[in-house]
Amino acid sequence: MRHTKLLLLSLVIILSGSLLAHYIHTDGGRVDIQDLRFTAADGATMSALLYIPLDASRESPAPGVLAIHGYINSRETQSGFAIELARRGFVVLALDQRGHGYSAPPAFAEAFGALDGLNYLRSLAFVDKERIGLEGHSMGGWASRVATQLAPDSYRSIVMEGASAAAVPGLGDFSGSPEQPRNLAIVFSLYDEFSRFMWEGAMPGELPDAPQLKQLFGTEETIERGRIYGSVADGTARILHQPATTHPGDHISPEAILAAVHWLQLTLEHDSQIADDSHIFQWKEVGTLIALLGLILSIFPVLTSLSRLPFFAGLRESLPPNHGERGIGWWVSACLALLIPALSYYWLLNLGQSLIPASGLFPQGITNGIAFWALSNGLLSAILLASAYFAFGRKRSTGSDHFGFDAGIRNILLTAILALATVAIIYAIAALAGWLLTVDFRFWVVALKLMSPTQLQIFLYYLPGFVLFFLVFSATFNGPLRRSSASGHDDNPGKAMAINGFIACGGFIGLLLLEYTTLFSTGELLFGEPLLTIVAIQFVPLLAIAACISTFCFRLTGRSYLGAFVNALLVTWYIVAGQATHIAV
Repeated sequence: MRHTKLLLLSLVIILSGSLLAHYIHTDGGRVDIQDLRFTAADGATMSALLYIPLDASRESPAPGVLAIHGYINSRETQSGFAIELARRGFVVLALDQRGHGYSAPPAFAEAFGALDGLNYLRSLAFVDKERIGLEGHSMGGWASRVATQLAPDSYRSIVMEGASAAAVPGLGDFSGSPEQPRNLAIVFSLYDEFSRFMWEGAMPGELPDAPQLKQLFGTEETIERGRIYGSVADGTARILHQPATTHPGDHISPEAILAAVHWLQLTLEHDSQIADDSHIFQWKEVGTLIALLGLILSIFPVLTSLSRLPFFAGLRESLPPNHGERGIGWWVSACLALLIPALSYYWLLNLGQSLIPASGLFPQGITNGIAFWALSNGLLSAILLASAYFAFGRKRSTGSDHFGFDAGIRNILLTAILALATVAIIYAIAALAGWLLTVDFRFWVVALKLMSPTQLQIFLYYLPGFVLFFLVFSATFNGPLRRSSASGHDDNPGKAMAINGFIACGGFIGLLLLEYTTLFSTGELLFGEPLLTIVAIQFVPLLAIAACISTFCFRLTGRSYLGAFVNALLVTWYIVAGQATHIAV
């Protein structure tokens, strides 16, 4: 049967991508990777991935590097740096900051967890304690800088990627002098979205003349990119690199990653037989992308297979009559569905974070903003749907079946069980791949991670709000936006999924094109929202996939509930596992 073959194909894709990612991650078996939990000084649980070259030993200790990700990221984000360092003989501890990934909340606590990570790295017998470096991206750069302040004799050099060496409002003073921190590389990209925030108004192209940087480099002249200032032997060496990429682009930029690798090789006095321009990290990204696509693909045959079980037999009903909008009415509805979510994005996310600060019940600040945006858009869409129904729907003799909502309580409960079983199977596949091959499902900033017990608890807090949003979301695409061919029959499923997918994410595509066209031409974002702009990148695949799932589930059951429940479970999982937790739960 077709769904069985599709399920087998998706599993083959997942396995192929995971094996490729694992092979690159371990440099073909020459690097051992351990998924660690260790105890911080305050008793909290810390999480990290430890990369150990096979030739590192107590008798022949290797130089060590603490790699720290940025805000609302996790340890896997630093895999490009970790892979290239480990295959060149460095022991790398890729740390989850406090309140991120699997490290205990709250975020920002205990110097971001950086000192605990540094102390753990130095405790390893196969690490040369005289050759310790730090590498951090964005807020991870600040975390690394804090570690140098708290333990000034515990490291030899540091790389700050996408991070400033200046005073940052609300976070602290990360500036220094020509002597501190020791042997510093600043890697700050030419199109970094955070430049004005981090460098007191300076744009990326103006960074060589920024007063804070000149002070740090000990010069009054314009800083020359790529030139070493000071002395490595004295610990006063400084260098500035500006790769032609963006802030999140540092993670997939060979120029940004190799700049860090070369600096740590130089300052930690470690030679390698691997050519300076040799890099393989990008194939790990390809592998995890393939695995992620396979995991998404598997949702559809799993849904089909489970829905055919006798227990769920009553859920498979014929499609209700198509009373979707026609002509100009459809185009107006489609434009509203495409534009409103993107046009309201910045305003509602910022408003949501201010109205719903992190608390014990809702402990993730960014998630609060996203949930507020979702509920606000859901409410507005519900008002528009109701208005259209009372204005036109009753004249066409349509009822709740127009939106796919005419089902009894029993069938709604069965639908929820079907959705939960489907997502549980997807979760189990992801867990098995992670356990066997130490990989997750991601590409760049889009990452579907397993949840910690704390995150699972938080997931339950946020789930009801996203259920409400996706009920309206499903009703929109399966009601007024439901299309039919010239003969009056529904569009084929593939075409319907493609159209709905574009409508769902098209506004965010336009928003991002506008923002990044402005950034690349002027050096700064149009709306001045760097963090939320980077978060918006993830909305494109998430909303497109959600629209496809809603459309598919409607064709499968004739109702909007299944797509809403599956999407709410998947998207809440995705968001909660990838965000920072600001309050201890």
